Amino acid sequence: MDTVCLSKKSKLNTDIIIVGQGIAGSVLALNLTNAGYNICVINQPCLSLSSKVAAGIWNPIVFKRLTKSWLADDLVPELISFYSFWEKEFQTKLIHHRHIIKPFSEEQEKNFWLKKANDSFTKNQFLDPVTYENLQIDDNHCITSYSKVLQAGNLDVLNFIENTKTYLSNHQHYINEEFDFSQCHISSQEINYQSICAKTIIFCEGYLISKNPYFNWIPMKPAKGETLTIQSENLKLEKDIFNKGFFIMPLGNNLYKVGATYEWQELNDLATEKGRLELTQKLETIIHTPYQIISHDAGVRPSVIDRRPVIGSHPHHHNVMVFNGLGTKAVMIAPYFAKKLINTIKNQTPTDSETDPSRFKK
Repeated sequence: MDTVCLSKKSKLNTDIIIVGQGIAGSVLALNLTNAGYNICVINQPCLSLSSKVAAGIWNPIVFKRLTKSWLADDLVPELISFYSFWEKEFQTKLIHHRHIIKPFSEEQEKNFWLKKANDSFTKNQFLDPVTYENLQIDDNHCITSYSKVLQAGNLDVLNFIENTKTYLSNHQHYINEEFDFSQCHISSQEINYQSICAKTIIFCEGYLISKNPYFNWIPMKPAKGETLTIQSENLKLEKDIFNKGFFIMPLGNNLYKVGATYEWQELNDLATEKGRLELTQKLETIIHTPYQIISHDAGVRPSVIDRRPVIGSHPHHHNVMVFNGLGTKAVMIAPYFAKKLINTIKNQTPTDSETDPSRFKK
């Protein structure tokens, strides 16, 4: 389809309207396009910066218990397949395969790791079964004992979102404006929004779902996160991500992303002195060399109270759907569940009970 400039006087018939183009909306839109659907994306990027400032890390391990992250065996292969495909389509580097370095504070922690990594019953292929010694962080600091999370990495989120917007603008309908709920009229047969007529509408608005009259009853627990981008010529982390209650991720050219904080009260995209101080204090427990702060960013993660995404239809409107609540694991969760949602739309099959929004409507 050629690029379409849609005026409000013209009439557009399409299959699906997607509201929002963060990680969730982008992944879903590309999957729908590949599945042969005509879509219209409505997005106002300045409303939420969460996806644009995200580090995009995928981690298949829950560090507290050293167990696999929820559905990791299914999610990791799907995310690699999906982003690799679009990396080739966009002709730009999107995914970076990295290990996550996990230092040990004491011998007991090391032994617990080895026990989990070498347990043949659980078959946790994401834990390196070997431990290592003497990782040089900089000229003045060395990690004496550590191991690695395997099959981890990160997505260049901003690059992915910008390329997705360009692709959708060239192949589908794309409207760069805030969605106006007063202009949305729903019947059992169709969705009418301004001059657009669609069969289905899917909301991917992140934490702003709390202002959505169709889904504002979903018990969200959004968390603001802040990150720093620093520059240091003396750090010796070249590729892998360091994690010890916070992360340091190499970006190349002596740049590193450091994060992230958690704040549940002040939900906005404003970077704070409190967040900067928390991150620099944590950073300086690990690096003992000069650095410069290049940027300080903030965004609000759209998490749900039970830590599961909300994906599926409104309880009373089958053609009004939500794809949200992916939280800190959006990069990892989105490709797998986008395919599942499309299968629901195509075959009229029920969504998973764990993710169905109706779980909150007993």
